[in-house]
Amino acid sequence: MSAAEELDVYLNDHLAGAHTGVEMARTLQREVAGEPDAELLGPIGDDVAADVETLRHVMERLGVRRNPVKQAAGWVAEKAHRIGVAASRSHGPDLARMLAAESLALGVEGKLALWVALSDAASAADRDRLADTGVPDLAGLADRARDQRRRLEAVRLAAARRAFART
Repeated sequence: MSAAEELDVYLNDHLAGAHTGVEMARTLQREVAGEPDAELLGPIGDDVAADVETLRHVMERLGVRRNPVKQAAGWVAEKAHRIGVAASRSHGPDLARMLAAESLALGVEGKLALWVALSDAASAADRDRLADTGVPDLAGLADRARDQRRRLEAVRLAAARRAFART
């Protein structure tokens, strides 16, 4: 497989996961609205959606075509996750929130890995090509993912304290 084909596979895998992340983030954001966790979380749904658009732009700029099969698989994965989180609600809303934040945090870790890998592997010409199109620098995207991860961790730990402190 050529480097271009491997990049195509890698970016399409991340795009499929990113679509799942948007739905998970928006669901979590709706669920915490009006609660103290909302301040900790911030506009995570909008942030993750903006990252998906950035990834699409990066793919377009690098000449990577979207794979509709992988996008459909991502959609199915999100629906399966939603069923799993809904089932955990029967054990308590705090456990469900903790699991939702934890799952989303894993996705954000994957996104961080994407930006770091692209930054490490990208040639100076690739970086210049991306910069010329208004895509933020890859290091900045990695920092944004770290911030999202920090916010999710605050919500996850707050939910864990509530869930596990009950006797």
